[in-house]
Amino acid sequence: MDLGQPGNIKMVKQMNKESILYRLRKQGSMSRADLAKATALSRPTVSALVEEMIGEDLICEIGEGASKAGRKPILLAYNYKLSAVIGAVFEGTVLHMALADLKGDPLCQYTTRMNESVSGERAILELEKGLHSLLFQSGYEKEKILGIGLGLPGITQKRNGTISYAPSTGWMGLPVQKELEERLELPVTLDNDVNMMTLGEYYQGAGREVSNLIYMHIGTGIGAGIMLNRQFYRGSMEAAGEIGYMMIGPVQDRSQDGYGVFENNYAIPGITERAKRLFPDLQEETSVVKQLLQKSSEGVREAEELLEEVLTHWSYGIANMVSILDPELLILNGEIVHIGEGGLRRMEALLKNWVPVVPRMEFAVLGEQSGIIGAIYSAIESFSTIRKIRS
Repeated sequence: MDLGQPGNIKMVKQMNKESILYRLRKQGSMSRADLAKATALSRPTVSALVEEMIGEDLICEIGEGASKAGRKPILLAYNYKLSAVIGAVFEGTVLHMALADLKGDPLCQYTTRMNESVSGERAILELEKGLHSLLFQSGYEKEKILGIGLGLPGITQKRNGTISYAPSTGWMGLPVQKELEERLELPVTLDNDVNMMTLGEYYQGAGREVSNLIYMHIGTGIGAGIMLNRQFYRGSMEAAGEIGYMMIGPVQDRSQDGYGVFENNYAIPGITERAKRLFPDLQEETSVVKQLLQKSSEGVREAEELLEEVLTHWSYGIANMVSILDPELLILNGEIVHIGEGGLRRMEALLKNWVPVVPRMEFAVLGEQSGIIGAIYSAIESFSTIRKIRS
């Protein structure tokens, strides 16, 4: 490469600025001298770049640092408030959205519940309403929003912005990312809803500092997210983690609703249907798992048997994943969190009888916030480069 060419010089300068930003985002604050050491750039080069970046509002001086002798260094920090990103996740009929700074801290949130299943057009309309609400709450101009990270149910093709399989929305093989970007007038990055939840727990929840983990979510469906060697594993067709299609439970014709055997039997709708036949007084607005636990504690045999069946079959799914992937940590979220420590110990006991190594098992730390935090980080990873911030 001829570094003397104007275009090449500009590219190298851009790369050096990105390196400085990366270090500041990772460390929080650093002096000019520390940046020179960390980036292997000369001090005059770092000083010149820093002055430009301060002028562009990309970084700022935040005060003096400690010094063993002599003059105290001036500390620099990334200007996280310069721009913002939006995270959004559809979980069943609920849409969660949040506007966050470039550090990943949510500044305001928006949640809405839809009364019916989410169609493609309805989803876009709700996203438009949520976007307007977040801009109003935060005071940010739309031009300051770098983009949106969006989690959707189904098999998402993150690389090309399509959804290959999503029976709940009807977005099957359509250019969803392109349509959303045209309607919302912002860049959009797509991913599966459970993948977003996995990222959230990995960055800010139970999965921090863990290299190999599985995140399992049980709600209207059953899904998993997989981190291997600190990298998200998606599979050749980006369908890794679709554990709802495991052959666990009675096999039914899935052509009617598109859901898999495991989730048809042991996701919440299937469990609720079974429980209603046993207990006509079941309250739909209350967790079915909570109600089964309550009845079990009262000695109701039918509730005890159904709960044991559910825990056993959820454990079958975990055993299948653990046998193949050997994770360090298994994070559980969704309705499964209601089983409590007693239910968790029961599942661990079952697993010890079936697999040679049982991973550490924990409930998600972030709860319902895991998906939105993951969507925020997905947007930051996709859009927070100098080039995109400027444009």
